[in-house]
Amino acid sequence: MTIVTDAALEPVDLARVITAVVFVAIGITHFVPPVVRGMAAMVPAAFHGRPFSPVAWVWVTGVAEIAGGLGLLWEPTRAAAGIALAVFLVCVFPANAYAARHRDRFGVVAVPFWPRLAMQVLLIALVLWVGLG
Repeated sequence: MTIVTDAALEPVDLARVITAVVFVAIGITHFVPPVVRGMAAMVPAAFHGRPFSPVAWVWVTGVAEIAGGLGLLWEPTRAAAGIALAVFLVCVFPANAYAARHRDRFGVVAVPFWPRLAMQVLLIALVLWVGLG
């Protein structure tokens, strides 16, 4: 058994762990009933019943976030997880855009469109960096 004494994390490794923890934690919130209700309301009508109900969409996205976060932590799945999370972030953006157009209905969770788009682009860059780096 070898003990590593100089195990300083590289910046990408630290960012990867933090990103993974955040995605897993946010994914878990997709199963908390009050959060589920709020997120389900953000699902655009065009996605209702195609193929899931709004609540099921929230659960599916929660599972995707948890799986993506965990995937970042395991080297054999890291690159796939980073790419999958980038695609995921593109796919969920319509719900964020919908909420941005209805701030009166969603309050503070409805980040205005342009800042949310910028945040989404930065998140995509982050998951690709920690997934492929």
